[in-house]
Amino acid sequence: MTEPRRRRDPEARRREIVQAAAELIVEIGVDALTHRKVAARAGVPLGATTQYFDTLDDLRTAALGALVAEIELRIETTRQAVEAVGVTPEALARLITESLADAHALEADRAVVTAAVHDPRVRELAQRWSDQVVAFIAPVHGQDRAQAAAVFIDGVLWHAQISEKPLEERLIRDALAGILLPRTTASA
Repeated sequence: MTEPRRRRDPEARRREIVQAAAELIVEIGVDALTHRKVAARAGVPLGATTQYFDTLDDLRTAALGALVAEIELRIETTRQAVEAVGVTPEALARLITESLADAHALEADRAVVTAAVHDPRVRELAQRWSDQVVAFIAPVHGQDRAQAAAVFIDGVLWHAQISEKPLEERLIRDALAGILLPRTTASA
C-alpha cells in the first residue's frame, strides 16, 4: 500500500525558503547569498527558489524583511519591558546588557545594518528601529536626548560585534545617564 501524497503547502515552502535565506544572510552576508545555497539550506529543489522569487534580489528583500520583523519584535519587547519599570538609564542598561548575550540577535542586527549601508530600501527598514527606540524614550527624556541615546545604543551593539568583551552594564548605565538626564549645577 502506498502512502497518500503529502499535500503541498506553497506558503509554508515560501516561508522555509525565506527563513533559510535569512539564516544564510546572518551567517555569510547578504552579498554571498545565492539561490543554490538557499535551496540547499531549505532542503528544496533549486527551482523552488526561483518559483517563489523571480530574482535573487526579491529573495534577499524577503529574507531581510524577515530579519527586520524579528528585530522589530525584540524592540517591541524591550519597549514593553522598559516602560513597565520606567524609561531610566538603569532599565535601559540592564536590557541592553541582556540583549548583548543573544548572539543570534546581534548577528541579525549586524547583517541588516550592513546591508542597509548599500541598499536604500533596507536603510529605510533599519532606520525604523532607531525611530522606534526614540519613540519610547522621547516622551520621558525629550526628542534630542532620545536620539542621542539611540545613537549610543547602536554604537554599543556595534562595539559588541567587533570587541571580544562587551561593555559592562555599569558603563552603559553611566553613559546613558549622561545622555538622558539633565545636568544639575551646584548653586553658587
